[in-house]
This record gives sequence, C-alpha cells and structure tokens, in this order.
Amino acid sequence: MALLAVVAVMAGPAAAAVQGALVDYLPKAELSELAPGADRLGPPQGEPPLAPVFAGDALKGYVYLNTDFAAAVGYSGKPIAVLVGIDLEGRVTGLKLVDHKEPIVLIGIPQQRLVAAMNKLIGKDMRPVASGAETPPQVDIVSGATVTALVIGDSVVRSAVKLIRSGRLGADATAAAAVVARRSVDLDKIETKDWESLLGDGSVRRLRLSVADVNAAFAKSDDPRAAQNPEPGADDDTFIDLYAALVSAPTIGRSLLGEDGYARLKAQLKPGRQAILVAGDGLYSFKGSGYVRGGIFDRIELLQDGTGVRFRDRDHTRLGDLAAAGAPSLREIALFSVPADFAFDPAEPWTLQLLVQRSIGARDKAFLTFDLPYSLPAAYLRPAPQPPAQTATTPAAEPGAAPPDALAEPLWMKIWRSNTVSIAVTAAALLVLTAIFFFQDMLVKRPRLHVWTRRAFLAFVLVWLGWISNAQLSVVNVLTFANALISGFRWEFFLAAPLIFILWAAVAAALLFWGRGPFCGWLCPFGALQELLNNFAQWLKIPQLKIPWGLHERLWPVKYVIFLGLFGVSLYSLSLAETLAEVEPFKTAIILKFMRSWPFALYAVALLAMGLFVERFFCRYLCPLGAALAIPGRMRTFEWLKRWSECGSPCQRCAKECPVQSIHPEGHINPNECIYCMHCQELYHDDRRCPHMIQIRLKREKREALSSPSMSPGAGGRRMGGQAALSASPDSPAERA
Repeated sequence: MALLAVVAVMAGPAAAAVQGALVDYLPKAELSELAPGADRLGPPQGEPPLAPVFAGDALKGYVYLNTDFAAAVGYSGKPIAVLVGIDLEGRVTGLKLVDHKEPIVLIGIPQQRLVAAMNKLIGKDMRPVASGAETPPQVDIVSGATVTALVIGDSVVRSAVKLIRSGRLGADATAAAAVVARRSVDLDKIETKDWESLLGDGSVRRLRLSVADVNAAFAKSDDPRAAQNPEPGADDDTFIDLYAALVSAPTIGRSLLGEDGYARLKAQLKPGRQAILVAGDGLYSFKGSGYVRGGIFDRIELLQDGTGVRFRDRDHTRLGDLAAAGAPSLREIALFSVPADFAFDPAEPWTLQLLVQRSIGARDKAFLTFDLPYSLPAAYLRPAPQPPAQTATTPAAEPGAAPPDALAEPLWMKIWRSNTVSIAVTAAALLVLTAIFFFQDMLVKRPRLHVWTRRAFLAFVLVWLGWISNAQLSVVNVLTFANALISGFRWEFFLAAPLIFILWAAVAAALLFWGRGPFCGWLCPFGALQELLNNFAQWLKIPQLKIPWGLHERLWPVKYVIFLGLFGVSLYSLSLAETLAEVEPFKTAIILKFMRSWPFALYAVALLAMGLFVERFFCRYLCPLGAALAIPGRMRTFEWLKRWSECGSPCQRCAKECPVQSIHPEGHINPNECIYCMHCQELYHDDRRCPHMIQIRLKREKREALSSPSMSPGAGGRRMGGQAALSASPDSPAERA
C-alpha cells in the first residue's frame, strides 16, 4: 500500500509545521522499499522530522529525508532528495530517490544506475561510522554521473551519522555520540617556518603514489578489467605527489601563504570557518580535467568523524605558488574553505581522501580511494577546557607579532607570474590582431595573403587558445560579472584566471573600435572551429546554403532571446543559469574536447555539421555570448569598414558574398551581426570584382592608352577597345550592373 493513504489519515494539521518536505515526498515511495517487514507508518514527529515505522505494535525504525539532516546539492544547484529508512540499531534499511534536478541524469544517464549505486548502502551499520571506528562507506561510482552519485552517497551517510549522534534512535546511539571536551587551535601561536620544517613536524602531510603503486592497487581490486589497463610510464614515475595542510592555523597559514595571503584569508573567512591547502604534482590531477566552473571537485573528499564533504567552486581559490622558503614548484595548488554546513573540528584528526579513476572501456571507469591522514601538531593546540566555567575573554590580537609586508605580492599576481609564458603568447597574439585591424587596407589588397593569414590565426586560436589553454569565453562569464556587480564585486575573483581576464579586457577595448567582430570573428575558438570546418567543406565542394533574407532576418533575433532568458534566470539562480548555458557547445567542443556524454557531444557535432552547409550557423542564430557582446558593441566610436555609394544600389555583390549575411540589401553593414572577416573590404579594393573599382580601372587604362606616345590615336583606340571589351566582360550580375 502506498504511503500516501497512511499519511493522509494519520498526519494532522498540528504536525504540518514540523513535517516539512517529508510529508510531500512520502507518497512517492512504498513502505516496503524503505522498511521491509513493516506494515504501517506513524505520523512524522520532531525536528527534523522522523516518521516512525511499525510492525504491528513494535517500533522497527524511522523514515526521514536526507536533506533535512545534510546538504545534498549537485551540479544543478538544487537539493537531491532521498527518503532513507533506518532501524533502531542504526542500520540503513531502504533508500528511495524522490526528487532531483541533475541535468546529467535528466539527459542520458539512466536513473536506475544511480539507484543501483545507492543500494550498496542498504544494510550498512552506521554506528561504527558515527563513532569514528570506520571510514564512511563509498557508493559505486556511476560513469558519466560521478559527482551526482558521490553527492547522494555522502548525504545519506552524513544524515544517518547525524541522526545516530543526536540520540534519537536509542540509548546505544546516544552513548556513541557522547560529547567530550575538545582541544582548540592556539591562535596565539605565531611564527614562520620553512618547507622542510613544515614537513618535518607534520604541519604539511604528504601522500606520494608511483605508477607502480597505483597499478598494484588496481591489480588487487575486485575488477579484473582495471588490471588489464595499467597506467602508462615507468614504475617509479610519480603518479601523484599530494600535500595537505590546515592553513587557518596561523603558523601554517603565514608560512605557506605569506603574510599578505594569510591576512586576506582571515579577512574572507567567517568566524569559526576553517581552510585547508591542497597541492599536487605528477601525472594525475586532484582537481580533474573535467572540472569546470559551477562544478564539484569530485576527486578529493574531506573526511572527519565518519562524515565527509566535497568542495565546490565557490569554496576554491587557485594559488600560483607557496611562500614557504624551499617549497617545491607544484603543478596544482588550491585553497579550500571548509563549507559552513560541515561540522569540522580543526583540532581533531581528519583525512583527505583521493579518488583515482581508470578507464576500462569506452565509457566505463574503475575507481579506488587513497587516504592522506592529517592531525594538527600538538604545538598548535590548546588543551581541552576544564569543567569549571571560564571567563569569556577575547584572545590576544592575532596579528600583533609582525605587520604584513607592504611589498608582499598579492595572490593574483603570483598566479599571473606562474603563467608568464601563456600571458606573453596571448598578448603577442592580440598585438598581431591589432596590427591586422589597423593595417587592414594593406592586407585586404592582397586577397590570397589575407585568406591564409586569417586561416592561420584561426588555427592558432582554436588549437592553442582553445584546446590547450582552455581560454574560451562564455556567456557564463557575462552572467557571473553581472551577478558580482549586484552581490559584491571583487577584482581578485576575476584576476585569478589571467588569460580569461586578458581576453575580456581586449574584447572590452575592441567593442569601442570595431564592435563584437574582433571576438566573434577572430578570438572565439568555437567560431574558429566552425569557420575552418566550413572552409574544408567548401574545398570538398559541399554545397553551401543561402538562407533567404526574410528568414535570415527573423532568425538572428533568436540568440538575443536566449541571452535575455539566461540573464533573467541568473537573477534568480546563477547555478541554474549556468546549467541552461549549455546551449553553448563551448564546454563540450573546446574545454572537454568532446570527451563528454553522448547527448552533449551529439549536440555540438550537430551544430558543427550545420556549419558545413551554413557558415557559422551557431554564431548567426543561437550564440547568447554574441548577443551579449552585440548590445554594448553599438557604442563603437569608429567606422572602419568602407563602402561605395553604389553598394546596395544597384550593386549587391558584397551582400551576396558576405559569409554571415550581415550586409543588408540596402548596402549597409549590420554591426550586430558582422564578424569582421573583412571579405567585403577585399571586394572594396578589387578592381576585377567590384563594379565601382572596375570602372575606375577602365578609365585609368583608357587614360594610359591615350597618353601613350608610341601609338596613334587610331591604334590606341583600337587597342583600348579590345582591352576594355576583355576587362569589362561581366562575370556576375553585380559586375554587369
């Protein structure tokens, strides 16, 4: 019998205030799914609410909603709701996924695979986990939905542990959750240490895995397919060299971040919040190549007292290097603030768990975890307080030892310094592009040179700027910037990504000179990919489709509608807007290089396929970033594209040959649609294709022939007539005009 009937009879109005969402979700599950052997459900009680489960008159356990006890927010930014059944001994008896908004599951990943992964927790006794005797159990990883599976598993375990420790299941659970006096971090302990000292006293903990270590671990795993795909490289090659440290402890933070960096960290952290530093080197990334803004760091998890948490992008700050003397140069350095909803005690031991994955097929992966345990050295701790009450005095002023160095380098500058080569290459490319625009007349008078210069620059943008550097601008950047202006703007956030910042600065300057064309036509990696593929299609003689002007004029506003819709959604939920921004295939085609689930890859490939027949199909009609740039692009100060009085009336050659149909039949160029390819400027100067220039050439040749002293007027006239007839032979309706 469905739970809806039971709840409707037994849940009265007085209980409605505390039942919350639990009552709303109970009808979506059968009682047998959550508590096998039970025959009835009691009314929810307590806060957070628990619904008691009975077999006859005997109480067998409870049903609760995971989100009432622990956060469970996935990629969508919305909670993932799971009904959990638990017996009086703290054993999970059943699970039911009742609500989620995860795009990765809504698009392509069967929900049954998530359910199968969750079912591993059924029958698990959570009391040893709650007491710290065991580590939290790991759910089976779902390929293609790793983060979603991990978030669900974490929330179920954390909610069960919290319930057990609350004492609401019985005396045994209460005893397991006995409260003891705890030590605290000594904030008066202030000194600066070098790297070797930090490693030596345990302030920084290290986990080094070689290729042989990882191969041996997978060989011992339950999946024989994993052993058949060993990691490439020599056995003694470093697979990962992982470091962790609690930088909210003054001595450790000052040593690793520097005085200025630690001062900024303390200013950002709210009272009671902690921060850890994670750094790594070697073949394997603890961040993961698929990490993108708005996502979750799925390869590392912070564990303490049987519960765990994974960090999101909002908890993360990227660092360029370490300030401690003698510190090595590491490939990845990240600063994480511990989420406020995670009960983290910095004075107690904790573990950073690393998730290592290995491909075992076209889409399947095998997973193993490795632990990096951490305990704050006793020298940084204060003893546990004695039972008698103590006066609530404010600790001594923490920064009293030494004032911050006024010349200390800000963190964003360290990041820039560590990316000097990439910054220099990007700056050089922008200078080359600026020269192309300023000396465009010299270039377009040589059509062949212009064509190959443009193709070479687009190839550079696609390969180096896009696929290698991942410097693909997105409408998400626009939405994030607008949201920052509303909620609190900080330059450091945007300066943390040097190439993205440089490109946006260049685009902002270019909008004043040329509109949106420099980015859309020259600096967008996905736009470059579209155009180069279309060039190849034309070389293969694939027929090109010309959209009728009337239809074209009604299609290009679609991208403005998409942008305005995303902007409106971002005012309500930025995370939801980021999800909907997948209308841009940039992440799939450029950032992830098509290494993504098939619906996203198919969408990107379909857009590129359309571009083989209609040049830059996505740019013309669907790109919300192009629409966002077109709006301020109307403020451009200069008009660099030249036109003749005959353009549009009667000549239509430029309008017919414009690759993106940005020239109106009346002859004027629509700056909102122009990608500044300069093809029309080629025609403008070409005295063999532009009717205006053809007339100028004919007149010039006639003057030269008549002024030649070696010919009689009759002979000159006959010669000129032959040349004029040959040169003026129209090769198109536009020239005949």
